[in-house]
Amino acid sequence: MSDSCRQSANSTPRRDVLASTALGMAGLSPAHAETGGTPGFGKAKRILLVYLQGAASQFETWDPKPEAPEAIRGKLGAIGTSVPGTFICEGLPRMSQLTDRIALVRSMTHGYNNHSNLYTLSGFPAVDFSSETNPYDTRHRPFFASAIDYLADQAGKPRPNGLPRSIGLPWKFSSFSPFTRRSGPYATFLGHGYDPVWTEFDGEPTSSAPRVSFFRALKSVDVKDPFLGITPESRLRLSKEAQLRKGLSTSRLQRRRTLLDQLELEEKTLRASAPGRSLDRFSDMAYSLITSSRLQQALDIGSEPDSVRVRYGMNLFGQSALTARRLLEAGCPLVSVFWDEYKVINTAWDTHFNHFSRLENELLPGFDLGMSALLLDLEQRGLLDETLVLCLTEHGRTPKINNFNRGGGRNHWSGVYSVMLAGAGISGGTVVGASDERAAFVSRRPVSPEDILATMYHLHGISPETTIPNRSGQPVRLIDNGSVVEELLA
Repeated sequence: MSDSCRQSANSTPRRDVLASTALGMAGLSPAHAETGGTPGFGKAKRILLVYLQGAASQFETWDPKPEAPEAIRGKLGAIGTSVPGTFICEGLPRMSQLTDRIALVRSMTHGYNNHSNLYTLSGFPAVDFSSETNPYDTRHRPFFASAIDYLADQAGKPRPNGLPRSIGLPWKFSSFSPFTRRSGPYATFLGHGYDPVWTEFDGEPTSSAPRVSFFRALKSVDVKDPFLGITPESRLRLSKEAQLRKGLSTSRLQRRRTLLDQLELEEKTLRASAPGRSLDRFSDMAYSLITSSRLQQALDIGSEPDSVRVRYGMNLFGQSALTARRLLEAGCPLVSVFWDEYKVINTAWDTHFNHFSRLENELLPGFDLGMSALLLDLEQRGLLDETLVLCLTEHGRTPKINNFNRGGGRNHWSGVYSVMLAGAGISGGTVVGASDERAAFVSRRPVSPEDILATMYHLHGISPETTIPNRSGQPVRLIDNGSVVEELLA
């Protein structure tokens, strides 16, 4: 813990922390008064995270460099957009027509370039790489959605009826990684009861592609990857831990629930503790979701017209994006979609190898189709104005192209990279900051992951200076160093 956190912990009684939290969730935080009326406070009633795991290249997404030497700019060119003078990668033609609805930050930067998922999603970097690959490291801070979920409970906000407050798609993060489990979207010291509820992929991939990894001695292997394509019958289901076992009816489950409630009267000491409260919350939520037809209906993308499903893309990202829209529409306020690695390390957006073929044939077409359909659908259904959309990635990729003997690649680079935001409180058509002519370093207005999270908290009606109790019950801030990026705000 930092010295500032220790000082705060020693001087602020816990009851005052919780009172301050409740005020913040009600939009009455004293810290907000000190912002001088920064616009957009509380405008985002819902938050949708789209996370491109592996580190999407700034060159081949939001910050192309068509005038740079070929060894830097690469094979893909730039395309004009609906905002005069703004260009993005030519592999995103649909998104180019929606640039007036989105905001780009082209000056993201930080000092942690080895898959800093924890930093991006919590605002606090991992201590070392072993920490980055240990989701249950006790030194971690909570995922922002877990913190919001916790604060909503502290403020007495009711949970959505029959729905989790926070849900992650398409599966528990990093669960298909063959060697490691990456950190990031977990509740850490808030307790597992504040982890996202996860879905599982129940279906079949339809296409395969060669995959090369440092962890397979650089040998190529064909992998059937659902992000390439899935069968129309494929679905996202509630994770098995929250499904009724075969032969267990809801009435029988209710009898078990009644017996459990009676037994738990003897467990008051446990339930009065923070871990006990989290466990109690987890049990309550699991029971609610097991018996919820509302959640099952939201997950049933088969009820959508085929034309809508095709418009999103018949692949795992597209169908996850469609499911996310259905969950938001049903009333789930925090939805996260992860484009995650699958069966082989150095996949998803981690393009060390076969960089251009993967971008041209897999990543960019799938993202362009699904993301554009999602934004238009949210807009047409009247959801976008109150939904903050965050399209984040953990860092960028090197200006220098390498690994030519394996299809070319770009390695990790956190000197500068780009992210995209849209929706509630965001000024569409805005470009914040700039990289230099090689997209190697920031040339104007550096922005950190903490700044993006501070902006997100602000738009959701929470002061970034709000505190939550750590494992020892001491108050720690949601964000230590970040500040709201006011240029992004409408």
